[in-house]
Amino acid sequence: MAKKKLSKKEEPNVNPELEGFDIKINSFGEIITNYDVDKINEFLNRNVDDKKLRHLDSEQEETDQEEEGKKENKKK
Repeated sequence: MAKKKLSKKEEPNVNPELEGFDIKINSFGEIITNYDVDKINEFLNRNVDDKKLRHLDSEQEETDQEEEGKKENKKK
């Protein structure tokens, strides 16, 4: 299949939170962006599901539920 080439005027569809985001790689291989890396990471953490961390989330939920149960038992 032929690849669709973007013309210089055509810009990709982006999430409204990342409007104006620009990324380039210079001749030394360094990544140059106009956004702070921490802001990009926060956005990705909110909007992208990390398959490698799914088991950690379920373990954390179980731990939280156990702690809540222990607190309730202590109150009684």
